[in-house]
Amino acid sequence: MKTNDIWVIRNVSLLGGPPVDVSVAGESIHAIGDNLTGSFDREIDSTGKILLPGVVDSHVHFNEPGRSDWEGIATGSAAVAAGGGTVFFDMPLNSTPPVLTAEAVRAKRRLAEQKSRVDFAIWGGLTPDSLDHLEAMAAEGVIGFKAFMSDSGLAEFGKAEAETLRRGMKIAERLGLPVAVHAEDDSVIAEHLLNHPRKGPGSMRDWLESRPIEAELSAIRLALDLAGETGADLHIVHVTSATGLRLVAEARAGGVTATAETCPHYLLLDQATAEKIGPDAKCAPPIRPRKTVDGLWDALRHGLIDTIGSDHSPAPPGMKAGKDVFAMWGGISGCQHGIELLCNEAPLFKQPMEQLSDLWSEAPARRFRLHQSIGKIRVGGRADFFLLKKQPNVISREELLYQHAQSAYLGRQRDWRITNTWLRGLPVDSTTRGKFLTPQTP
Repeated sequence: MKTNDIWVIRNVSLLGGPPVDVSVAGESIHAIGDNLTGSFDREIDSTGKILLPGVVDSHVHFNEPGRSDWEGIATGSAAVAAGGGTVFFDMPLNSTPPVLTAEAVRAKRRLAEQKSRVDFAIWGGLTPDSLDHLEAMAAEGVIGFKAFMSDSGLAEFGKAEAETLRRGMKIAERLGLPVAVHAEDDSVIAEHLLNHPRKGPGSMRDWLESRPIEAELSAIRLALDLAGETGADLHIVHVTSATGLRLVAEARAGGVTATAETCPHYLLLDQATAEKIGPDAKCAPPIRPRKTVDGLWDALRHGLIDTIGSDHSPAPPGMKAGKDVFAMWGGISGCQHGIELLCNEAPLFKQPMEQLSDLWSEAPARRFRLHQSIGKIRVGGRADFFLLKKQPNVISREELLYQHAQSAYLGRQRDWRITNTWLRGLPVDSTTRGKFLTPQTP
């Protein structure tokens, strides 16, 4: 298929609607309708399949440069595309060095332009060491700034205490860029561990219970207070509970600019399941009990979730091994199958696929000011989309495209399968190269 081809997908459903034809000319959707006529270079019969806009995964950790043995841009972007993704936003850690300077932005961009199969944006880091570099990173086109309100697990990516976060938010507000935060309060976690000391190596259950939900809520409250004080544009990542989402909604109703993300694993897994899976399900904040998961789905139905991102955060198998779960790396490999599995769960929770699709495609594109044609299916817009079909089977290790064939979703039954992904009118494969995306001027 060539970049200037005119081709058509026939008999495909758009978000569960009646079958239509969708034609593509170059990088754009040319027409949508019944029985489209014309001289097409190629026709694809997609009877029984659903066409959805490409996923904009605003939260991944691909770890280049410096830690490509954990995951790399080539393998990570291949997995994103297999999961329906056409855009990813790479986080400033766990690369070495982390993205705390303009040069680090340029270095990551150069690698991604060489290796990524899909389009990409880059987060800059907000740490005590990066405050003097935020403006320069903004000039390089970062999508926003990411801060950890708790220990990040890496000495080179420092925790943003309240004063650091306040100063960073003031700079980000002046630059017109959002601040994303990992919201957990170390003091609440420390107090819990003091009151509930563990004996010997920590089990998966010990880990899950060691970071109480109040640690997350305490940090969310502080972040919202600082955003209200500074006028910053706040985005709270991987919110795990309806209570946290309501805090964001209440602050927004009071005039604070704030949005909330959750991740597929917080909707797909519960504490009992995570204990069975073991270290592959370790993440922070941790997987919550079933009642909290059900509440998260209820909050989704009521429009309290603004975006869905995978928080794909892999590590070598050796970092997930041992007897003490507390000593293992926390992060879930999930960008390849999270969307398929959410399509499984949606009917069980009476959740329209159209709303889910918006949360992982158009909503993040809109929230982070990508070009208006990204994340939606419309005539004249970018031809970024994937095909979904009913094909019940079990997720196997052999199909994983990650650097390491491990995932919390191994062995899980799925009803839906993503069969093909197109980026700017071309099928994504090993020859596809993504472009660097920057936020559009408001």
